[in-house]
Amino acid sequence: MVKVAGVLVCLLIVGMDVGAGILGIQAEAAQNKVKHLRLWIFECRDPSHDAFKLALGAAALLTLSHVLGNLLGGCMCVCSQEEFQSSSTNRIILAVGLSALVIGILSNNKSKGSCGLTHHHFLSIGGILCFVHGLFSVAYYVSATAASDEGK
Repeated sequence: MVKVAGVLVCLLIVGMDVGAGILGIQAEAAQNKVKHLRLWIFECRDPSHDAFKLALGAAALLTLSHVLGNLLGGCMCVCSQEEFQSSSTNRIILAVGLSALVIGILSNNKSKGSCGLTHHHFLSIGGILCFVHGLFSVAYYVSATAASDEGK
């Protein structure tokens, strides 16, 4: 029964990360549909409310997936705190992916168009990192549960 629950948790984490990745890539597509003028590294762009909503959903799913994976993986091996703290690769991917999504969210949060340095491809980069986060989260969860089972 525990193995079935572990598989279901892994599928849930991967599903949430895949959903976040798809939303991030769709947000990039929605952002590219709005009117913009680009000159070298400067860009004038109207904000896209659709891209804002999609990127916000992607960031929420990515965060929820990370919290769920760490909570369930950490609860499996509460006695081994160094394993809980050793998921630094997963945290780096979360930080970079979430930062890219937040930059995309902030660029689409304005009510009027703005000009400045280009924020090109941040949403799709954040979406792709959501997929990578799913792989590392599952690997962390599996190793944490294996360490917990080995300790028994």
